[in-house]
Amino acid sequence: MPTALKKRKLMAEINVVPYIDVMLVLLVIFMVTAPLLTQGIEVELPKANAEPIESVPDHEPLVLSVDAEGNLFINAGDDEDKPSSGQKIVTIVSVILGEKPETPVFVKADRAVPYGNVVGAMVVLQEAGAQNIGFVTDPLDTYPIPE
Repeated sequence: MPTALKKRKLMAEINVVPYIDVMLVLLVIFMVTAPLLTQGIEVELPKANAEPIESVPDHEPLVLSVDAEGNLFINAGDDEDKPSSGQKIVTIVSVILGEKPETPVFVKADRAVPYGNVVGAMVVLQEAGAQNIGFVTDPLDTYPIPE
């Protein structure tokens, strides 16, 4: 029989090399975009030796950020990246705490902010009905042993 008349046997294997290439491209895309998706205002947190607060499942915490200039930012509402007034923060936080009273509330203040501005941020949260307010800090590089 001539070779032109022979039928080829069908290949029943999947070529996975193109799929691996696609997966590697997707991996690189996710690795590059993941750090860009972090939300919040950039502040230089003070360092403290504190125990982490247990998170409440199914409740996104409210974080009131105070930047180095003393501007207030809340991680809820329409304009998370724009400074908010105290009254707007009171309104947003009171609505959220009215719907979900067990929502954790935190203050994230830059280390350069005067103590009075941090207290002012806490007063705004208390006016909104927050009972327990936590502080966000960076862990210490070395843990001193108390004597």
